Amino acid sequence: MIRRGKRVLQYVFLTVVSILSVFPIYYMICGATNKSADVVGGRLLPGSYLVSNFQNLILQQNLSAALWNSIRNATIMTLLSLLICSIAGYGFEIYHDKGKDLVMAILLLAMMIPFAVIMIPLFRMFSHMKLINTMTAIVLPAISTPFLIMLFRQSARSFPHDIIEAARIDGLNEMGIFFRMFIPTMRSTYAAAMTITFMGAWNNYLWPKIVLQTNNSITMPVLVANSMGGHYVDYGMLMISVLICTIPTAIIFFALQKNFAEGITGAVK
Repeated sequence: MIRRGKRVLQYVFLTVVSILSVFPIYYMICGATNKSADVVGGRLLPGSYLVSNFQNLILQQNLSAALWNSIRNATIMTLLSLLICSIAGYGFEIYHDKGKDLVMAILLLAMMIPFAVIMIPLFRMFSHMKLINTMTAIVLPAISTPFLIMLFRQSARSFPHDIIEAARIDGLNEMGIFFRMFIPTMRSTYAAAMTITFMGAWNNYLWPKIVLQTNNSITMPVLVANSMGGHYVDYGMLMISVLICTIPTAIIFFALQKNFAEGITGAVK
């Protein structure tokens, strides 16, 4: 009887937490289908203004450019980050050198430095290189991160060294071992790293706001922020811009959630 009561309390607690977690998403969807006055008034039922809000968004903001820029930047950043950080993490673990632990410690210390500290020097550097308003200025600072290098290094520790030695004896070179053996084995880690990197790149606001200074180069988070500017805020239009900005990351996460959990816990298949 006591065990049954505990189970009921657990289900009640999980139900309440689930409702609190899902409610902001439901409110965002309802807000995207209502006019601004209804959103301000706290209406919690879907309305019939979805198409109208979408048309207003297209008329007032450069939605197509923002979507294309965000998709392009996030995709390129994700692919380059996965390639560079996985090679670095693989090298840190597989190859032995006296100074590699010191270099790794320095990389991990870099995680403690806030981005706001290096933001101004980065901007001055890219300004002198005449890279403002270019995709390079967005991608270059983020293609190698200490966290992803550490993640791939930890995963490489579970990669069997006997397989590497056997592949070398069979004549497979180091690049072949990495691309033909390591990458397929560590697909869960790659899925986790891809989810983290893509979501971070897609939701990045501060750095694109600084280095992208033209309307044709804005990204979706900047578009959402621009929707809140001015003396009057159309909350229906704002909600649908947030909804559109949320969809790609939600698709990526739900598609890779199983592999994401396995990759974070270091599972190897």
